[in-house]
Amino acid sequence: MAEDPLYPEGNLNPLDSAGKPLKGWLRDILETVLPALIIVFVINMFLAQATRVEGQSMEPNLYNDQRLIIEKVSYRFHKPRRGDIVVLKLPNRPGPPLIKRVVGLPGEQVEIRQGHVYINGQLLDEHYVDQLTFSSHAAEVVPDDSAFVLGDNRSFSSDSRSFGMVRLEYIIGRAWFRYWPPGNIGFVK
Repeated sequence: MAEDPLYPEGNLNPLDSAGKPLKGWLRDILETVLPALIIVFVINMFLAQATRVEGQSMEPNLYNDQRLIIEKVSYRFHKPRRGDIVVLKLPNRPGPPLIKRVVGLPGEQVEIRQGHVYINGQLLDEHYVDQLTFSSHAAEVVPDDSAFVLGDNRSFSSDSRSFGMVRLEYIIGRAWFRYWPPGNIGFVK
């Protein structure tokens, strides 16, 4: 190794010693932060994400400002099921995603009459609501690529009664776990 004429006898250039820790620090940051960001991105895009309940349309089961984890995996293997609480984003509706319950499935006839929901002419058992549905909805068949969704608090919910069937591609995922406030931690039912 050639001797540096400005720094004979193995003395290090102070710029080199100062530059190495800086380069090492930047390298450490990139090796730690970049993979962490990639992992967070992948999880958020494909597996799960956090969301917040906005409004009272899902009371008495979910309340304003509760925080939820949405799982995105199961709907890659099967379509939503009746009773699932889903998070959806309608393309023509600005603002945060909506949280609703799947009531009508593809190919089923949905009707609301005298305060009750009927699926294929049969009264739907809705143990999760504590009030009648104070509107009517003429019998309508859910298209193969869609679902009929309702809020649990029917008096204060904008749902398929107002914006129509929801295409399955607009469903982000299933509300899975409630993590805030701490007194309400648990799985969403």
